[in-house]
Amino acid sequence: MDDLTLPDPPQARPEPPGRRTAPDDAPPGTAGEHGAGNAAVPDDDRRALVAAAAALAARLAEPAATGPATLQHEPPRLRRLAGRLGLSPFERHVLLLCAGVEIDPALQAACRQRAGGAALPSFALALAALAEPHWSALAPDAPLRRWRLVEVAEGGELLQARLAIDERLLHHLMGLDPLDERLQPHLRPVAAPVWLPPSRRAQAGRLAPLLADAHTAPCVQIGGHDVEDGLALAAASAAAAGLQLLRLQLADLPEPVAERRSLARLWSREALLAPRALAVVAPDAEGPRAAMLAALADDLGGPLFLLADGPVPVLGARERLQVELAPLPAAEQRWMWQRAATAWPAATGLDATYDQLSQQFRLGAAQVQRAGQQARQLAAGGLPPAQALWQAARGAARPRLGALAHTLTPQVDWNDLVLPPREAAALRAIGAHLRQRHRVYQEWGFADRQSRGLGLTALFSGPSGTGKTLAAEVLAHEQGLDLVRIDLSAVVSKYIGETEKNLRSVFDAAEQGGAVLLFDEADALFGKRSEVRDSHDRYANIEVGYLLQRMEAYRGLAILTTNLRSALDASFLRRIRFVVEFPFPAAAERARIWRRSLPPRMPLGRVDCDRLARLNVAGGHIRSIALHAAVLAADAGEPLGMQHLLAATRTEYAKLERPLNAVETEGWL
Repeated sequence: MDDLTLPDPPQARPEPPGRRTAPDDAPPGTAGEHGAGNAAVPDDDRRALVAAAAALAARLAEPAATGPATLQHEPPRLRRLAGRLGLSPFERHVLLLCAGVEIDPALQAACRQRAGGAALPSFALALAALAEPHWSALAPDAPLRRWRLVEVAEGGELLQARLAIDERLLHHLMGLDPLDERLQPHLRPVAAPVWLPPSRRAQAGRLAPLLADAHTAPCVQIGGHDVEDGLALAAASAAAAGLQLLRLQLADLPEPVAERRSLARLWSREALLAPRALAVVAPDAEGPRAAMLAALADDLGGPLFLLADGPVPVLGARERLQVELAPLPAAEQRWMWQRAATAWPAATGLDATYDQLSQQFRLGAAQVQRAGQQARQLAAGGLPPAQALWQAARGAARPRLGALAHTLTPQVDWNDLVLPPREAAALRAIGAHLRQRHRVYQEWGFADRQSRGLGLTALFSGPSGTGKTLAAEVLAHEQGLDLVRIDLSAVVSKYIGETEKNLRSVFDAAEQGGAVLLFDEADALFGKRSEVRDSHDRYANIEVGYLLQRMEAYRGLAILTTNLRSALDASFLRRIRFVVEFPFPAAAERARIWRRSLPPRMPLGRVDCDRLARLNVAGGHIRSIALHAAVLAADAGEPLGMQHLLAATRTEYAKLERPLNAVETEGWL
């Protein structure tokens, strides 16, 4: 794919007979919103139904001796519907009778005459007046009642109960196909994508022929973590087959089983009446919800897509087709960014930026389109185009992890980090690996020779406050990435399998943007693997093994911090690319930290950083003391002085439960 060109938007296939779709710019209420065929009333279908109703009225008005009424010419839509649902001639005429009384006063009068004064039809009238009658047409599982083509009035005897055609069916026979109003609260239309990457477009082309027949269309399960990307593929496949795609959220379904099955029956009928397909979105389908989704998939008819994160059990006999959305290659990612900026006059000379974006972020077509629009707005506000694109991509790829993690936007750089030369060099080497991994792995071919161990992992160990978290922020800021700080108290669970599930959520969400992952105090999760004494020990070891596997495959940087390196399992340490020890700072380094902890704009009185460096505390505590002292000085309306720093130091030492040695503060005041 060295020479990718910008393809034209996907072309819809020729419409199957009887199918009508609205144009792309159809107004609300047309096929662009809730269905096909609403843009204009098809007069041929309406005239055919009116003529058939008039002919039936004429036959019913004849003397009874002429025999049961029958028709030579049925409306085309009624004939097609009968073929799809397997209606007998008698059932067709019952449906025509119920539709005709709604539109033809003469047929109403004929029914009244035959029924001795009752204007509305009943099964008794149909059995007596129509050709080829059979009792099985009245059965609840026969097509008329199973598909709710006619409604039987409640109360009284079945034979004498009033029959009425379902309103959706009447519209269909008249040539109109609005979405059933009972489905509208649950379904939302999905527009076909304007453009797709070549590989996704090829997938859509392979799926489209399978969707043509509503009776035989398989259930297509699209796996992957990008719901929008899956919906785009489903919508493109449906559009190529001449179908409109509608979206159903599993979470929006009613709880009672009977109501869910009723909606499934209505949709299955809808898929037979109009050229429509359904996508069920269930990103959190696990356990009982996965079983609910499996049962729903068997109840739903017509072309169906399942967008679920994880396998869905197969309960019934409906054919399943599994489609995996593999991450798009860098060449197609680059193509998408270029396409998103095509109509942007300022986006010129950005080839290097497109390369960087495609190497760093893994986004779907819809996300790239939105990011391109946002970048254009940012550039209009004065941001250079390259920075605008990067910032928009970073926002689109930002992990959404809720309580599992906290996303930071680092603002610190190398000047804020004070370390001995050896440790500083190790950190800069990690930055070089981040910057050059694509060139080395892909362009130079290291990824072709080894598929494991390409993940970039680092262990930062050392006493509390020595700069481990600050170093992670510096590395993330240098690369223009977010720092995702994992909340281990939320990740680690006492319940079997939950920790692994939480880890999977963290890595899956971070993969899109290659964010820097920070596992603080990692020994709580990655400690020495225990001997297997019970099921909990066994699953704990499985969780550690799963973590190792994901870290090896993660294409970003994963940083683990610990105050006690010896607490980590030796086999785990062997899988770490970099191990950086953060030593307790010496007096000269503490003095440098003090100077950098006091902002240039702060009003200073007499402050002696060399005397402050006598405090035997690490950088994190130094910054805490400096901030507290600044607050005390501001509250007193004075420049920062040693008296404020002494008061703040006493507070910090009390927090640490350490005595403040007089030697440390000698000469401060």
